[in-house]
Amino acid sequence: MFKVGIIGAMELEVSTLKGQLKGCTVRKKAGMEFCEGRIGGVDTVVVRCGIGKVNAALCVQILCDDFHVSHVINTGVAGSLNNDLNIGDILISKDAVHHDVDVTIFSYKIGEVPQLGVREFPADPHLIEVAENSIKENQPGLNYRIGRVASGDQFISSNEAKNRIIRDFEADCAEMEGASIAHGAYLNGIPFIIIRAISDKADGSAEEDYPTFEKAAAAHCAKLVADMLGRI
Repeated sequence: MFKVGIIGAMELEVSTLKGQLKGCTVRKKAGMEFCEGRIGGVDTVVVRCGIGKVNAALCVQILCDDFHVSHVINTGVAGSLNNDLNIGDILISKDAVHHDVDVTIFSYKIGEVPQLGVREFPADPHLIEVAENSIKENQPGLNYRIGRVASGDQFISSNEAKNRIIRDFEADCAEMEGASIAHGAYLNGIPFIIIRAISDKADGSAEEDYPTFEKAAAAHCAKLVADMLGRI
């Protein structure tokens, strides 16, 4: 069965997609509303998971157990860690890492969860291709990059924190849910992709830039994700 679960942390990241659902029914679990219907003829579940890694991981497991999704897409905004990614640009995940995990004292790599066997969770190659083709054909002027998402339960807004994540992970953007969504999808054997629009530069200007640009950035993502559904 083909069914796509779309996760956003905040309402502004999923409201447009919810509005496109046909035949929508709503189920509530763990404080989340799972809106199930069809977008462009594709069975879809859209949900706001809430901010942070625990919320995101719980959401993935519910999508797998209760809705039996075949694919997971994470949509939302992020801070740029790459000079080639500016506000309004798109980051398509090649993989995702936890930037706030540190068990190096036991000889694990920085960011590696003990006994898991991987540090980076790779996104699905087909979904990456679908996202890239969607941008090229429908938003050809939109700048994008395929790169690494770094996630932690912190809003990155200082050069010190930003430079640490770049140094340790060679990541392209920072946010608070993607790696947990990737982690959950990986454990369940579900193909996933993270689509993030850049809302700030994850530095000293982030506190000012984020509220100004988050809504427009989220709209970029929603438009891309909606178009991707018919291509998967």
